[in-house]
Amino acid sequence: MSFIVQYKTATVDNLDIFYREAGNPSLPTIILLHGHASSSHTFRDLIPLIADQFHVVAPDYPGFGNSSRPTPDVYKYTFVNIADTIGKFTEIIGLREFALYLFDFGAPVGLLIASKHPERITGIFSQSGNVYDEGLSPAFAGIRKFWADPSPANREPLKHIFSPEGLTGAYTLGVEPASRVAPDGANLDIYYMSREGALEIQLDNLLKDYETNVKSYPEWQAYLRQHKPKLVAIWGKSDPFFIPPGAEAFKRDLPDADVSVIEGGHFLNDSNPQAIAAGIKKLL
Repeated sequence: MSFIVQYKTATVDNLDIFYREAGNPSLPTIILLHGHASSSHTFRDLIPLIADQFHVVAPDYPGFGNSSRPTPDVYKYTFVNIADTIGKFTEIIGLREFALYLFDFGAPVGLLIASKHPERITGIFSQSGNVYDEGLSPAFAGIRKFWADPSPANREPLKHIFSPEGLTGAYTLGVEPASRVAPDGANLDIYYMSREGALEIQLDNLLKDYETNVKSYPEWQAYLRQHKPKLVAIWGKSDPFFIPPGAEAFKRDLPDADVSVIEGGHFLNDSNPQAIAAGIKKLL
């Protein structure tokens, strides 16, 4: 029974938050927080590998996957607001303590929750979940231009990130051979991005708001130093978005952090689920 994944919905402030759940609720809980343009589907192969030792919960954020997608005039798509919604979600489904899996967009969502309620956090697993300037790859040069001047000229090149080619490349770049990566994840993300209003949510709201996360890095680093959560990090050597110096930087604030950089790209959960599962179990 523990290995059966259930598909549920919780209501948070009139929003339907879809989530996947597996494992015995008496086990330590871990919340899996997904990345840009994606959903909890990205953890489909990982969840069964850890549900023997964890109670696993993986929500879709508002505007993502199978959760409600209100328009930006109804719901404010900022990381602070999404973290507030997911924080309330944890309370509504009765979670009092949990570890956090930080991946991509999941890093700011999770760290905003952790900073607000440090007493609830039992550990942190980072897979390209960045908290340091040195973790930002050269790909952020164009994004920084957009933050400084969100003009059409600076916006246009960033549309590639959310294009079919860009979404597929995020899964396969740095993976040898690329045939290790199933096409399902990218194809589902491509579908999600084809929905009306998706590009506005992802690019004009959230990618633009990501600047606030970078400005919050010192605050989150202070959280790590003060509260000293157990932290395990596994990053891909060839991640196109978040690069290995960001993983190594955790040791500056948490000298006992367990940090590994392995062959692979951004979606190690997809290409190397066994390695990620073994890393997560180090939190126990």
